[in-house]
Amino acid sequence: MKLLCVLLPHFPWQCEVRRHNELRHRPVVIARADGSQKIVLDHAPELASLRNGMPLQEALSLEGDSTVIPADVPYYGMVFSEILDALMAVSPLVEGADPGEIYLGRDGLQLLYPTAAALVAAVRAAMPADLTARIGMAEGKFPAYLAACRQPSSAAYAELGDNPPVFLQDLSVDLLPVSWKTREKLHDFGLKTLGQVAALAAGPLLAQFGPEGKRLCELARGNDTTPLYPRVVEETIAEQTTLTSVTTSLEVMLMAIEVLLTRAFTKFEAKGMGIRSIRLFTRSWRAEHWERHINFKEPAMNIKTALTRIKQIMENSPQPGPVEQLGMEITGLAGQRGKQKSLFTELRAQDHLREDIRQLELRLGGPQLYTVKEVEPWSRIPERRYALTPLSR
Repeated sequence: MKLLCVLLPHFPWQCEVRRHNELRHRPVVIARADGSQKIVLDHAPELASLRNGMPLQEALSLEGDSTVIPADVPYYGMVFSEILDALMAVSPLVEGADPGEIYLGRDGLQLLYPTAAALVAAVRAAMPADLTARIGMAEGKFPAYLAACRQPSSAAYAELGDNPPVFLQDLSVDLLPVSWKTREKLHDFGLKTLGQVAALAAGPLLAQFGPEGKRLCELARGNDTTPLYPRVVEETIAEQTTLTSVTTSLEVMLMAIEVLLTRAFTKFEAKGMGIRSIRLFTRSWRAEHWERHINFKEPAMNIKTALTRIKQIMENSPQPGPVEQLGMEITGLAGQRGKQKSLFTELRAQDHLREDIRQLELRLGGPQLYTVKEVEPWSRIPERRYALTPLSR
């Protein structure tokens, strides 16, 4: 199946330039945390000696005059989602593999777009005008990606020819979709181009790289049988807030998350739906990003259940610094499964009371009962010691 690859080179850098145009002519390195160290997420195009994924310390040893800015991953994701939404009006078969790398299927579009040029024109019309995009077409994802990399500036798109090995001969191994360490190992062995890797037998590659070696051999020869995974459109509920002051207190963060959950539940609770998955993210005052995907074995039908699970995750995953912003994206909404009620009268009465409170709040459009919670009992400011929060249901 022929695929269309839409490649936005240096996508995080383009996003930063989009909102801070003064960065366009400066040597910029975008860094993100990877465990205890920082690595290069992206960089300005003119910094040709840098590679994505390399340690920031090594990057600065090569380009010491560069300006380092922290990665704003939620912003990049928001821009990328908007692009995917626009492209789904062109083709229902859209896969957002990685931010800045998109694949479109052409099956069933012949009546709408009789020629490849017509399809490419529709894709370019749907793309934001202020972002640079390259388009490639080939049989398979990786060949289409390489075709996009080789698109001439004077052409609307590039199509892989009938002889892929010749087309790929001189391309750098840095284009392979493998880790930075694997690419470094290839360079250490003197393998600089895809043609050099393709000329090797599978045995030596398997001996050095294990199962990944076979895939390296196939990709270098222009063979990629990875299927297209079209994007599934599902309802997403996003909520975020900026704290009045930066904090490292887990109690303060959980209180803010509880407020966000309360706002979110009012949008779907009346349908009898609960949360199956949630993406929670924070941003420190130094723009450091923290993110976790949380899945629930059973749909979280109330705030208390969701908050308990979130608290466990946050206790085991410390923040990179004092938090300034909090946000969440709720997806995978689902209904409650059958559940046996309690045999004890007192417990059933409590369940009825909670249900009556929930119905009252739904009718009145917001929380009506609150509880006093300790937030920072050690604070010298009385207003910070306690806070009113919606009663957990």
